[in-house]
Amino acid sequence: MNSTLITNAQIVYPGKKIALGQLLLTAGRIAAIDPAPAAIPAGTTRIDAGGRCLTPGLIDLHTHGIGHHLYEASPKDLLAGLAFAARFGTTGVLPTLYRIMNRPSLPLLATLSQTLDQVRGVSVPGWHLEGPFLKLPGAGADTIPGDVGLLNEVLAATGGRTRAMSISPDTPNIIPVIERLVEEAIVPFITHTHASTEETERAIDAGARHATHFYNVFPIPAVTEPGVRPCGAVEAILADPRCAVDFICDGVHVPPVAVRAALAAKGHAGVILITDSNIGAGLPDGIYPTTFGFPVKVSAGNAARIHDPANKNHGGLAGSALTMNVGIANLHRWLKIPSEQIWAMGTANPARLMGLATKGVIAVGADADVVLWNADFTATHTWVAGELVYTAS
Repeated sequence: MNSTLITNAQIVYPGKKIALGQLLLTAGRIAAIDPAPAAIPAGTTRIDAGGRCLTPGLIDLHTHGIGHHLYEASPKDLLAGLAFAARFGTTGVLPTLYRIMNRPSLPLLATLSQTLDQVRGVSVPGWHLEGPFLKLPGAGADTIPGDVGLLNEVLAATGGRTRAMSISPDTPNIIPVIERLVEEAIVPFITHTHASTEETERAIDAGARHATHFYNVFPIPAVTEPGVRPCGAVEAILADPRCAVDFICDGVHVPPVAVRAALAAKGHAGVILITDSNIGAGLPDGIYPTTFGFPVKVSAGNAARIHDPANKNHGGLAGSALTMNVGIANLHRWLKIPSEQIWAMGTANPARLMGLATKGVIAVGADADVVLWNADFTATHTWVAGELVYTAS
């Protein structure tokens, strides 16, 4: 039985405290915190953290790809992309699929779902399906009415591996879809919507209690009474204490003030960091080919923009090039709250939303998915289930 003892670490207990201590990892779990010498097995590997920060691994609930890989492109891309995550301190991922939740694509969806069994070096609880029951296309999502029959076919193709599905409250016949998702313990995410407050409230009452890439593809309702600012989905979600929200924290997709406003409405426990990353994430500044029919330009600010002078949308956003560690670093710059609360936005909060009781926390018996960090929020060591899967050296 392999054991690792991490000593002299500033241990982050997300949302609670930060304290100097030691962590013993054994058999894929956190076996002890500040163990007595007699409790440390013979042959334990010892790592001196040198006073650096030790946290639960980051969990990304909304990511389409990373590096040169789009998860839904092929099994090879799925495996290669997920293998890239640990270097950014990400130990848990819901790979997010976007354009293959339709009947012609069900065989590919089934093949990709079977491929999840081969993933190593990162925990994948299951899929996040962004669609197909969306109202607004965003960057090309399917926009079809709610169809419980199609939903059942999609869920069957994933072999029970769907953990979240993004929907729009203003999609026709969406309430039966939300209710079916809740029956299957699949978390409905609200997004891509021009919904009224009433439509949003009905979706929340049916079980949609989270909004993803909040503010992005949540257009402002039209002004119908001069001098009266209209309210819609954003306000309904902010006003409902049952709802959590997540943000693409690159400073490009959403201004920091939007995150601070949600923090004021929800408290730190109701705000989650995501990347919504795509091809280009984690790569140096440059121009990279994609499977989208155009290259993307990755530059400072962690955004990917269309790089095709012949395209009328040249320069428009083509997804995020954000990685979770950079998102956490940005939040530390933007927010004047305790660091342990910021770390919760990338660890404990997403784990709690998804019902992952043994992840995102530092506690005896929790999964040994932990990360040791440099002061600049780059990972030096990443462990998944107690196995060292990445070292900066």
